[in-house]
Amino acid sequence: MELKVSSLAARPEMLARIVDMPDSWPAFTINDPVGNAHYGRIATELPEYVQFAENEHGEVVAHAYSVPFALAAEGRGELPARGWDQVLIWAFSDLRRGVRPDTVSAISIVVAPHVQGRGLSALMLSAMRDNAQARGFREVVAPVRPSAKHLEPRTPIEEYAYRVRADGLPHDPWLRVHARAGATIHAVAPASMTVSGSLAEWRAWTGLPFDTRGDIEVPGALVPVHCEPERGYAVYVEPNVWMRHAI
Repeated sequence: MELKVSSLAARPEMLARIVDMPDSWPAFTINDPVGNAHYGRIATELPEYVQFAENEHGEVVAHAYSVPFALAAEGRGELPARGWDQVLIWAFSDLRRGVRPDTVSAISIVVAPHVQGRGLSALMLSAMRDNAQARGFREVVAPVRPSAKHLEPRTPIEEYAYRVRADGLPHDPWLRVHARAGATIHAVAPASMTVSGSLAEWRAWTGLPFDTRGDIEVPGALVPVHCEPERGYAVYVEPNVWMRHAI
């Protein structure tokens, strides 16, 4: 498969094809209100931070979204415990107020389902890093969603994140891709994304009954979803792992 990587800023006519590219996100993950409010704005307001790969037929098969933000701004300084949600809020707050950014955060790297497992995630991570470096940044940070954590939803993220193989690389495949690219684990973001919804919404998203009080394991979820049937709602608080790339 021959691939061409481009920036949306240089190829604005590709917007619809990027946005419409199939993905494999679990339904509940795209119902985070912070993500719903801000994720779609990246392609339209920050197209220079969107890279995409197309095959020889012009089909978009992967894309990478990132955002610039001011980590050193007053009241910040540390990568936030609210990870993905917080960095989106910071980035668009800085954009609105004209605050000069000093850091780029990865937001997503998505590979079309039919070409997964062919190294495209590493390719897009490299493109994201190169783009940040070309724009004068010295660091890319990433609130990484460990790709195999859903297989161990009850394992504490603090234990899982730092598990390594015999060769010293992370046990988790997606953490390992970042590590091979030169990133190091900085900290756990214990509340990186929060999705709350009615029991009817969770039933629609997962196909599960959501009629039992307590923690419910959901396919694709990194930790159990807490269900309160008497109160009519369930809440998912997803942990991520902050990784830092010096560039």
